[in-house]
Amino acid sequence: MIKVSPSILSADFANLGEEARKMQQAGAPWLHIDVMDGHFVPNISFGAPVMKCIRKDFDGIFDVHLMISDPLAYAPSFAKAGADMITFHYESDADARKTIDVIRGLGLKVGMAVKPGTDVSVLEPFLPQLDLALVMTVEPGFGGQKFMPQMMPKVEYLRRWAQKTHASLWIQVDGGIDAVTAGTAAAAGADVLVAGSAVFGAADRQDAIEAILRSASSVGRTV
Repeated sequence: MIKVSPSILSADFANLGEEARKMQQAGAPWLHIDVMDGHFVPNISFGAPVMKCIRKDFDGIFDVHLMISDPLAYAPSFAKAGADMITFHYESDADARKTIDVIRGLGLKVGMAVKPGTDVSVLEPFLPQLDLALVMTVEPGFGGQKFMPQMMPKVEYLRRWAQKTHASLWIQVDGGIDAVTAGTAAAAGADVLVAGSAVFGAADRQDAIEAILRSASSVGRTV
């Protein structure tokens, strides 16, 4: 089943608790929590204390995306703050296997992400230990960017791997997802769609989520 995970990076930061509640009321099962340190990506968002404050306002899955240089050091604080799943970048400075083990040891689901310029095959040695693989369809760091359709072969690669190994792997795309591009991502094999401005910027957020789901459900997978 395809899921929409609204990206809080596009929310009103002055009213994050209210924004989280509105996403729950709109029917979002996941909330994508973008954490940026100003070093791994050229932007700063917020840390675990802020996330902890909005945890009470959303009963669904906190899908935490650590766009930071040292996810190994900070994973415990985000687990304590209420994360359900932590996704970190292959390109980070942390040892990937140690980071997977630490996140799993905290009782959370674990994901790994790749930037647009990274070959997705680097994830293959780690895929059996992952719950989710994230393909960035924009350069990470800022919301509102244009979807990169040239990233779809990465999604297809991951879907083929999951089918071949009979693995249960969520394949997530993040960047430029709306009611048009959702169909492209789903056709390639994505089943978790991170949408930012297309949802948070909509007058009717429930309708925006449903439009993305309709788009994703209206296509047959190419893989």
